[in-house]
Amino acid sequence: MLFSSNLLAIVGAGHQPSLSPRRLCLFNTTTGAALRELNFLTSILAVRMNRQRLIVILQDKAYIYEINSLTILDTIDTVPNIKGLCAFSPSLDACYLALPASTTKGSALLYNVMECHLHCEIEAHRSPLAAMVLSSNGMYIATASEQGTIIRVHLVSDATKSYSFRRGTYPSTIFSVSFGPSKRLPDILAASSSSGSIHLFTLGFASRPSSKRSSGFLGSIIPDAVHDVLDPAHHHVLHNAVPAGVKSYAVIRKVENVTNSSSSELLACRAIMSVITYNGYFQEYNLSIDAHNELSWSLGRQFNLLTVTMDKAS
Repeated sequence: MLFSSNLLAIVGAGHQPSLSPRRLCLFNTTTGAALRELNFLTSILAVRMNRQRLIVILQDKAYIYEINSLTILDTIDTVPNIKGLCAFSPSLDACYLALPASTTKGSALLYNVMECHLHCEIEAHRSPLAAMVLSSNGMYIATASEQGTIIRVHLVSDATKSYSFRRGTYPSTIFSVSFGPSKRLPDILAASSSSGSIHLFTLGFASRPSSKRSSGFLGSIIPDAVHDVLDPAHHHVLHNAVPAGVKSYAVIRKVENVTNSSSSELLACRAIMSVITYNGYFQEYNLSIDAHNELSWSLGRQFNLLTVTMDKAS
């Protein structure tokens, strides 16, 4: 879906000829009509959109289109990318596309898709990449390798490492990483893993917990010094949020800073996190991190999407 609009990009699973995995259909949910179709030689593995660009990821290529005219602007040859791994920034001011640069190590190539040129390569991990995400403002990229023990955050503009977080000691598959929405440094980074836990990392506390210069609760500046792995106090875990081994996506949907109305003292950071699982569940968590970096959370609501769909159909 293009943001919260009526435009959907749909790729079939191949169960019938009209739903070929090699065909992309742009669909208007208001009129119920297909607007345009794009056909490819191999299966489409991922699609990303913002208000000016449409990105289509195949196993060994990435296509960049102007979204209104569907004029093809660039074709990028990639290393074999069987998972369709990519990250895309919705921001038009820092509109980057990140793709794996290697199948043997955790490097990412970042392309400026507005100007259609390679911006930089970031060598983030020793093992191949398993997950990555760009912040909503395009300023930061978070990556996790197939080892799954360390999550690293880099500043995109000059490809420098800003943070490293240890998820755990034992290897685990990272299914997703997500920044909280922010105009500057995101307050929270979330990661879902095959262990069934969801990990939350507080970025600003990690760099400067007592800073008064930032208007953001957890800080909005690049840390002066970078430590290879930061204090575990900046790491919070929601244990058994999802059944172990079930693939899941966790997204920080909303972040709100709470201040004292009289003194403007920052009291807490509240967030809403949505989780969707491959066994058909949608969950919404309410999170709160206080000034002492202590986390409290509650499960706000949960639906079995398969049951809801069948009830509506009947």
